[in-house]
Amino acid sequence: MRLSKLLEALPEAELIYSGEAWDREIESIFTDSRENNPNGLFVCLQGESVDAHTKVEQSRKNGCVAFVVSRVLETDAPQILVKDTREALSLLSQAYYGYPAKQMKIVGITGTNGKTTTSYMLAAILNAAGKETGVIGTLGAKFAGKEVPLALTTPDPLQLQALFAEMLSCGVEYVIMEVSAHALFYKKVAGITFNACIFTNFTQDHLDFFTDMQAYKRAKTALFSAEYCPIAILNGDDEVGREIGEICALERSVKRVYYGIQTPVDCFAICTDENLYGTECMFNLNDELCRARISMVGRYNVYNALAAATCARELGVETEKIAVGLNGLDGVCGRLQRVGTYRRATVYVDFAHTPDGLAKSLQSLKRYCKGRLICLFGCGGNRDKSKRKIMGEVAAKNADFSVLTSDNPRFEDPLDIIGEIENGHRGISLRYVIVTERKNAIEYALDMLQRDDVLLVAGKGGEQYQEIMGIKYPFNDQDIIEKLLKKKGRTPFA
Repeated sequence: MRLSKLLEALPEAELIYSGEAWDREIESIFTDSRENNPNGLFVCLQGESVDAHTKVEQSRKNGCVAFVVSRVLETDAPQILVKDTREALSLLSQAYYGYPAKQMKIVGITGTNGKTTTSYMLAAILNAAGKETGVIGTLGAKFAGKEVPLALTTPDPLQLQALFAEMLSCGVEYVIMEVSAHALFYKKVAGITFNACIFTNFTQDHLDFFTDMQAYKRAKTALFSAEYCPIAILNGDDEVGREIGEICALERSVKRVYYGIQTPVDCFAICTDENLYGTECMFNLNDELCRARISMVGRYNVYNALAAATCARELGVETEKIAVGLNGLDGVCGRLQRVGTYRRATVYVDFAHTPDGLAKSLQSLKRYCKGRLICLFGCGGNRDKSKRKIMGEVAAKNADFSVLTSDNPRFEDPLDIIGEIENGHRGISLRYVIVTERKNAIEYALDMLQRDDVLLVAGKGGEQYQEIMGIKYPFNDQDIIEKLLKKKGRTPFA
């Protein structure tokens, strides 16, 4: 693509060059100066530790023929001067791939917890309605029978737009994507107009990155500006959900639709039967009724289903198809997923990695657990340290016994992390044990089980790795549980 054509995406940019012809054919856009990209356009990003503006010579050697900059560089190559290179990267990526998102319907989902489950519930509904659907999020990208692993919940703009383009070529009509607070902060979705945006909930997370809860909230609420969002699907039982609604009211082009269970809302659910295997509900979607069986335990999964159902109805899906889609979804990988039984006890795997997420999962299971509720979990290294003690307190208050172990320690000592969790737990309960190596911890917890007990293995969900000192080793909680049960002469649901 000609540079002049790409620059149509940046109408306010200033072109700076001396001597070298500026209207070059651009064969790639890149942000890593170490990559070899002949005839490439290099976008200079300011990172936490590296400023790409200082990598002029290296990027030139690797094929850069023009720069996108936020300050003028000492080079004779053409420079495109912009206020924000991250926003420019998103806009340029869309132009480079031919604006694929404009040719599909895009739904964005944000919130602390529930994004993944809600996205798969909405995908199930749209599939039931005969729509070819793609999903992008924590579990990777899935569309047209393909699965693409992703390093980030919301991919960087170049990868995101490449995914959109591939989805479009495969006939995808709807894309449901998780939009993280980090993605909004870094403007990864700048320039994308969503057909609808869903807000799930807001609780503590990511305080290692955001300065405080207010900064974290500002990042989340950015998705619901008129720039991105024509229809806001909001949790009316969540304080921040209501705050977002008040903000949307000031932007007359944004339609607000509230869902919930407790407060007067547009779309609500009445739970008629609940147990360890799921919940049967009657949904009232703006006075249209449908009954559905959610094969996932917990009231918070009713909220997730309500969010998906409300959004689907706003997108024009009939209530009959909404029920069919929810009824047909057996569960979501690693989201309070029942993965086996042992000694007539039941084992669940869950992604819960925040205080609120862990509390809700434990409380949901405790409600129907006839024996002991055992919780196995850890906390990630090099992330929000303030939540470790709180999660220890949460486990102590809600579980009958806890197994404290390693999660993704990254560059921290696992025992240091566990020690911070223990500080919270032992202030409330001494009913816990420390087993540092996660596989050994899972086996220890399985060996504890008796009839009618429930074991929750929390924190990693469907992750396929354990990150230790910068290396991702293959590790999946469900796989480990199945192998340990096989070792004990049992199949998962024997």
